[in-house]
Amino acid sequence: MTQYVFVTGGVVSSLGKGIVVASIGRMLKNRGASIAVMKLDPYLNVDPGTMSPYQHGEVYVTGDGSETDLDLGHYERFIDVELTAVSNVTAGQIYSDVISRERNGRYLGGTIQTVPHVTNLIKERIHQLADESGADVAVIEVGGTVGDIEGLPFLEAIRQMRNDVGRDNATYVHLTLLPYLGSTGELKTKPTQHSVQALRGIGIQPDAIICRSDHEVDLGLREKISLYCDVPTEAVIGLETLDTVYAVPLSLEEQGFGDFLADRLGITRSADLSAWSDMVEKLRDPKRTVRIAIVGKYVELPDSYLSVIEALRHAALAGDCEVVIDWIKAEDIEEQGPDHVLSRASGIVVPGGFGERGVEGMITTARYARERGIPYLGLCLGMQVMVIEWARSVLGLEDANSAEFDPGSEDPVIAYLPGQRELGATGGTMRLGLYPCKLTSGTIAANAYGTELVNERHRHRYELNNDYRERFNESGLISSGTAPDGSLVEISEVKDHPFMVGSQFHPEFASRPDRPHPLFREFVSAAVDTLREGAQHTMPLDESENGNVSPSAEMIERSGIST
Repeated sequence: MTQYVFVTGGVVSSLGKGIVVASIGRMLKNRGASIAVMKLDPYLNVDPGTMSPYQHGEVYVTGDGSETDLDLGHYERFIDVELTAVSNVTAGQIYSDVISRERNGRYLGGTIQTVPHVTNLIKERIHQLADESGADVAVIEVGGTVGDIEGLPFLEAIRQMRNDVGRDNATYVHLTLLPYLGSTGELKTKPTQHSVQALRGIGIQPDAIICRSDHEVDLGLREKISLYCDVPTEAVIGLETLDTVYAVPLSLEEQGFGDFLADRLGITRSADLSAWSDMVEKLRDPKRTVRIAIVGKYVELPDSYLSVIEALRHAALAGDCEVVIDWIKAEDIEEQGPDHVLSRASGIVVPGGFGERGVEGMITTARYARERGIPYLGLCLGMQVMVIEWARSVLGLEDANSAEFDPGSEDPVIAYLPGQRELGATGGTMRLGLYPCKLTSGTIAANAYGTELVNERHRHRYELNNDYRERFNESGLISSGTAPDGSLVEISEVKDHPFMVGSQFHPEFASRPDRPHPLFREFVSAAVDTLREGAQHTMPLDESENGNVSPSAEMIERSGIST
């Protein structure tokens, strides 16, 4: 029988519940348990696919083509599991299902209510996760903060789960914040007490409390929280802000939280996190640094590119170096030109995005990287602007553009995928999920992968226009990866360039700490080679100069990045 660990949050949002859930999964997996994971999101969107990155960070795409919360990326990277649509449940999905069932006569004669109809559907999804995965332990994150109106049905559902599956099979973990008062020099526990009080008022008594803080949580504070919140002292865990999110499982394990959970769940095998610890130590002690510029539309919020950041970090780890990121607004390149903001980068990444804002700056970036031999990795939109730039600069097609940005272009070198133009709905209608890609031997891409056929995750509705493919290939922009039947171009690369590769898919979603994605690995390696050559663009950057967007401390903490 599957056992359940439910993780809730209190005091404030963005404390890192997703990292804690991922860390719990890693600790239990290293004890031999099979793990399933789920995120319950209280918002009314069916999924985050149509939400702005400014609202919800990146949209993480699973192998089955589901557009999900970015926390699922944490789960996959930490636990090394392949998740599906079942692992992300939103209030929008639940209410849509309830209303559909009512319209189809499933509840004839009955009054439809939040309890039991909505809560029953939430529990049905949780049981579906357990049944389909057959996992020993399902770790369930409830999004939002205790006290949010929209989250109440989800909290009520997980409260009922304890009676449904037995008290010994449901464990509740509450994550809170201990704010620090500079005037008195102390951490305050009162917000945590009130948060637990609110949770208990709903009917959930936490079995463990994890206290986020920027300062040490000493024994006295833990004993105080234990007394007022009715939780054993050994189950009150301090989680200080760490230099890397990958250190969180080690911190929790060191404080005995892994043993506490194992004891509750009846897991007898000891954990072996030695390999994970070695990885963290390697992260903390790089032999060199390499500066990478990310040129995008949403750089003010690094969560928008969370998987890209992590994929770069994984690739740097494999090369025993550290990535230092320059966040460059594409509009700044349009206004200031590329020399001022890009001249010191050893590599450039142009990630995905939608809409025409900043696109001309990205096209200028692609030209700058091509002409100066700077390693360039284009992801989805990043590949498309690379193609547009080549068409304009090399083929002389001055009006070349994407049908997304200029529907009236005389040379739409980026066009709709077959069938996409006719679609009326926007949510969940793109080319989504895993599709095969056949690689062209002898290319950078093929050498990076070391195989002929790969499967990668997609999220797009535009593609390289096949009417121009032959001209691109003949002029030096090679189609190094295509659909197996040759119908679509999946990867383009510039011939005789150190590394200028664009992928129509999103390789960042498949990267893992111990298995960096081949394209990211080779890109960072090429950037390091550029660094060794001592090129101009490797000079130290004055952080005060314009064009280098420095994320706020809150953004850095949320993203777990180091800039």
